[in-house]
Amino acid sequence: MKKTATAKKTPAAPAIRQPDVPENATADNFVKAMQAYISPTEREKLMRYFRQQDGDQFIGIRMGQLFALAKAFIAMPPAELDKLLQSPVHEVRAGALSIMDKQGRSNKTPESRRKELFDLYIQRHDRINNWDLVDLAAQFVVGRYIFDKPRTILNKLAKSKNEWERRTAITSTAYFLRQGEVEDTFRIAEMLVNDPHELVQKAVGGWIREAGKSRHRKELQLFLDKYAATMPRTALRYAIEHLDEKERKHYLGLKGK
Repeated sequence: MKKTATAKKTPAAPAIRQPDVPENATADNFVKAMQAYISPTEREKLMRYFRQQDGDQFIGIRMGQLFALAKAFIAMPPAELDKLLQSPVHEVRAGALSIMDKQGRSNKTPESRRKELFDLYIQRHDRINNWDLVDLAAQFVVGRYIFDKPRTILNKLAKSKNEWERRTAITSTAYFLRQGEVEDTFRIAEMLVNDPHELVQKAVGGWIREAGKSRHRKELQLFLDKYAATMPRTALRYAIEHLDEKERKHYLGLKGK
């Protein structure tokens, strides 16, 4: 008896899956994992090293240990990172920003996530309230995201009444320097050249020093020719650090004229 052919069913198209988020990449699990590294001795060191901001707490974790832990939690989504940023504990917020930095550095991070990280950084800047927190993520979360976009956010940050937002404005341009662009570093530095806060002055001096290396030495010299006599001495000393002794003496001498 001849078998009749049966029509083959066309298999249904597989459902589009969203990327899985590892179950352990949560804010709660990150904070729990931190407990193993708490050290009263380290807490005392951190409290001496950092200028404590209002409401800040320190629990005592070495930054190297914290950054290694952040690497293990690199897949943490922005909603969980936001929870960490709301913590009063300095090291918890530093952990969040380290994770954000690692995602920002990764070439595997999609543009949609980069935008989420950028938005989170800007929206939660009130929780980024010390120099180390700014420096952890500004370059790759802010600078890298806006590199191929309008950079007006830098102007807004540079004009802010908040010193940490102003530090973000100049520190973010470090990513541009990696790409060989120095114009925005000097432009933002010009906006902040007489900033009253010492930790903004250090950032200004440090980044124009970096911008003025090798083939951009002339741009640094032009900036110093214009501002060395009036800019804060802290910023000036940072800016001239890599110049030869004769040039350093010249620019320091302008302060007294």
